[in-house]
Amino acid sequence: MVPLMNAKDNKSKTPAKIFAGERIAKRLARSGVCSRRDAEKLIEAGRVAVDGKILASPALNVTEDQVITVDGKPIEAAEETRVWRYHKPAGTITTARDPQGRPTVFEKLPPEMPRVVSVGRLDFNTEGLLLLTNDGELARHMELPQNAWLRHYRVRVFGAVDPAKLKSVANGVTISGIRYEPVKIEIEKGKEEGANSWLAVAIREGKNREVRKIMDHLGLQVTRLIRVAFGPFPLGKLPRGGIEEIPRRALRDSLGKFFEGRKK
Repeated sequence: MVPLMNAKDNKSKTPAKIFAGERIAKRLARSGVCSRRDAEKLIEAGRVAVDGKILASPALNVTEDQVITVDGKPIEAAEETRVWRYHKPAGTITTARDPQGRPTVFEKLPPEMPRVVSVGRLDFNTEGLLLLTNDGELARHMELPQNAWLRHYRVRVFGAVDPAKLKSVANGVTISGIRYEPVKIEIEKGKEEGANSWLAVAIREGKNREVRKIMDHLGLQVTRLIRVAFGPFPLGKLPRGGIEEIPRRALRDSLGKFFEGRKK
């Protein structure tokens, strides 16, 4: 296939196709293929084609009547945004494929599920709430720190818990040159298990292994880590490995700003 010219090259020839519709990366995200950022990587790798021509740049708008393929397969039509709560078990990885052959989250989903992407990730040994959506654009929106989505965790730790140390990260902390924003940590009274204690932790950023690194910084060994809420969406009593779609009205109530922005 012949590489497709970018928007700048096409400007004088086909202005209607360039400026109508929406950005190709956004279109891929809305179809549940991946996030916008990952869509740009697919394009750079030469895996995306429009009307049979390999796309050379993400600087292109596409319309509904154009045929878009990824790895030679047509993408699905953009569906109405849907989100699911999934209780991720420990011992699964949040990726589509794993070179080490470890079980992935997506292998555990019901066969009738549409193609979905995760909102952020949980590491291999972390369990609890993982949000899944068919809308990659929404996933990116919810992951952005500036959108202030609080992530709540229950953490079982081994070691002597010093309340003063827990407060030391209330205004943020720098660990190994990485700055972490304020972290709220509270001891769960009456939840002790021998030499282990349970802590309630709330963070906003969700950087790679953030909770574990902070616990290590505080001299505490994590023996279990469970995410119990992401923004307004709780894990609740969803059983391990269970999945449940979030009602659309609840999505609209919680993500009104996102949907209004899309209309504009």
